[in-house]
Amino acid sequence: MTMRAELEKHYTERHDEATRLGSTIKGRLELARVQDLLSRYLPPPPATVADIGGGPGTHASWLKGRGYGVELIDPVERHVDQAVAAGISAVQGDARRLPWDNGEFDAAFLAGPMYHLPDAAERRLALREAIRVTKLGGFVAVVAINRSANLIGSTLANTLLERQGVVTEILRDGFSPRNDRMAHTTYHTVAQLRSELTGAGLRAVTIHGLTGPGGWLTVMIDAHYRGLPLPDSLQEPDPLRTALECSRLADSYPELVQASSLLLAVGQVD
Repeated sequence: MTMRAELEKHYTERHDEATRLGSTIKGRLELARVQDLLSRYLPPPPATVADIGGGPGTHASWLKGRGYGVELIDPVERHVDQAVAAGISAVQGDARRLPWDNGEFDAAFLAGPMYHLPDAAERRLALREAIRVTKLGGFVAVVAINRSANLIGSTLANTLLERQGVVTEILRDGFSPRNDRMAHTTYHTVAQLRSELTGAGLRAVTIHGLTGPGGWLTVMIDAHYRGLPLPDSLQEPDPLRTALECSRLADSYPELVQASSLLLAVGQVD
């Protein structure tokens, strides 16, 4: 089965990306933090944004609601249909071969290609395509998964012993051929992510802890309660509020980037 076919199967039959960012505490934290961090870099509306690997259009809908011009591309047919139904201009396609003109956008956002393209050369091609369609002086932002995320997440969920072989391969190599959690997934170290962005030609690269250390509270709650009502001790104060405040506080301390399961890296087009 080709990589594209496996992604189609994963996001059509096994995983509902349209509800993930709203149905779990971790997803809601991720959504809030993407909005936090992108707001620091986006020029004012009506600037234009390329949402590359934009899934069903959750981030694009937020951008459009703020007055930005958004074009979305995703390899999964279901995602494109969902984005179009939400009123987003969306096409099915590949991050490595974007259908847009040079310098067409003020910014580009890649929330999938950096972890769904297993080969470094293909990720570099996707980054260069994002750079190509972004105006000089604009920025490219990407989401990546921290290489340590499986180790800590499996420990908090108490599944490490059954997943230890997969976790060990991910820590050593950045991927595991036996990983059944997500199709074709690459995990980055902070240094590796910075190197890939600067190597593609982006300058002034900054890496943020997207979910930050507060994200591990949401991972633990989601793993153990799985949508069930939370006990009173976990409802007040709201754990999402706690996690969000923790991650925002950590933004002032670059060394805490390593404590985040998800990373958001931003570089400027020169």
